[in-house]
Amino acid sequence: MKVVAINIAPGRRLPMRSVDSVVAEGGRGLIGDRYHGTRHRHVSIQSQTALDAAAQDLGHPFGPAATRRNITVDAGEIPTAPGTLLRIGDVELEVVRVVAPCRLLDDEIGPGAAAALRRRAGSACRLLTSGTIRLGDAVVFAH
Repeated sequence: MKVVAINIAPGRRLPMRSVDSVVAEGGRGLIGDRYHGTRHRHVSIQSQTALDAAAQDLGHPFGPAATRRNITVDAGEIPTAPGTLLRIGDVELEVVRVVAPCRLLDDEIGPGAAAALRRRAGSACRLLTSGTIRLGDAVVFAH
C-alpha cells in the first residue's frame, strides 16, 4: 500500500491543494492544513479502492481531493479501530475515529455522494511523530 494523493486546505471550505509532499508535525498536524494545531484530527486518510466503489455507485468518477481527505492510499481498507497504529514513510500515526462523510460532498461531487461514501470515508488520525509524507511512501498498519 502506498500514498497516491496528498491534499491540504489552508482553511475551512477553501479549495484543497494537491501537493507532492507535506511536513507532518507530531502532535500538531500537517503544516499548511486547516486542521494543523487541532487536538486530535491531524490527518485524514482514505483508500482509492473505497473511492472507486463509491464512484461506481454514483455512476461517475471523482478525484481524491473532492472528499477533502488529506492522504489517499492506492488500495486496501483503512483501519477504523481507535488506537490502531500506522506508519506512512517515517511518520507514525494513530487512528482516532472514523471520518463521517459531510453532506457538503453532495454539492462538491454530486447528489448521493455522502451516502455513497458512508462507511468508505476513511479515518482521522493523530500524528505521533514528525517527518515528511511524500507521494509513493509506503503505508504500513500495525496489527
